[in-house]
Amino acid sequence: MYDAAAWLERRYSKILLLTNSGSGVSGDPLVMAEDLSKYIDDTKTSKFSMGLITSKLKSPLANVVAKHGNVVELRGRDRAKPSLDYSEIGIMGDIFELGSLLLLSMMTEAIFRNLEAGDIVRLCDEEFEKLGPMVDSIAASDVYKRLIDDLEKRTSVFLGGKGTASEIVKMTAIRLFHIKSTLGDNVYIARGVNTPAPRVGDLEILISFSGETKSVVAWCETLKKMNGTILSITGKKKSTLSDKSDLHISLEEEEKAGQPRRFYMRAAFVLSPLPVKLVERLGQKGLALPEYILHWHHSLTE
Repeated sequence: MYDAAAWLERRYSKILLLTNSGSGVSGDPLVMAEDLSKYIDDTKTSKFSMGLITSKLKSPLANVVAKHGNVVELRGRDRAKPSLDYSEIGIMGDIFELGSLLLLSMMTEAIFRNLEAGDIVRLCDEEFEKLGPMVDSIAASDVYKRLIDDLEKRTSVFLGGKGTASEIVKMTAIRLFHIKSTLGDNVYIARGVNTPAPRVGDLEILISFSGETKSVVAWCETLKKMNGTILSITGKKKSTLSDKSDLHISLEEEEKAGQPRRFYMRAAFVLSPLPVKLVERLGQKGLALPEYILHWHHSLTE
């Protein structure tokens, strides 16, 4: 970051380093912030500023960022011994990750719409009013129940999407992996470097706003040939992907060229209950997950 800062300063008049870390001790963000802080101190430049979203206001990263910008506290991450009630805390501390995803999405929308900073909270409130009923309805649907039925089986799970959708499937994959791995199963990202060919009966979760992304449709067709089950999440009720899928969730949204979409954020919220529902199902069958899994924290979104 120290070397890159000089090049950035020559090219841009204002530069913001925005970081997202629930713990405030995440390795890469902390190193980048420290490097940039040193560059600012050495050169006395005024072109750089920093921002941080965190649950720990008293942390190494928060201390560095506060010297050169602003720190926003987003509660939802607790280092205390967690409860065994997954339905309350989520899986792998996803309350913070989902909260920061919503906040950043609404910040992007506010910038696009040229709104004031205070309008971001209003946008968040408006979206929460939509997200709650949406997630509750989908999580209680027959589609979700059938999805949990397949997750309960001894199958590998493949998740795929392109662009922004690929980041959403990564969030879901890491949470599902910690549950499925206890059953001896694997979770893969489609076309990942270690992704094997699917087997007969495997499960695939695909995300595409249009439902027409060629590579995503091709992944669907490949698994269909293996008698696998495909769940697709699209922003269109009817599409090539939805027609070829066994299970489908539609998160319809009006498409406007160049405007930020809420579809991907909503897909992340809709998929978040999957591990929780799977744990509940396994518990009903008498299989309790090891308590140590609750203590694992990842740095995917940090």
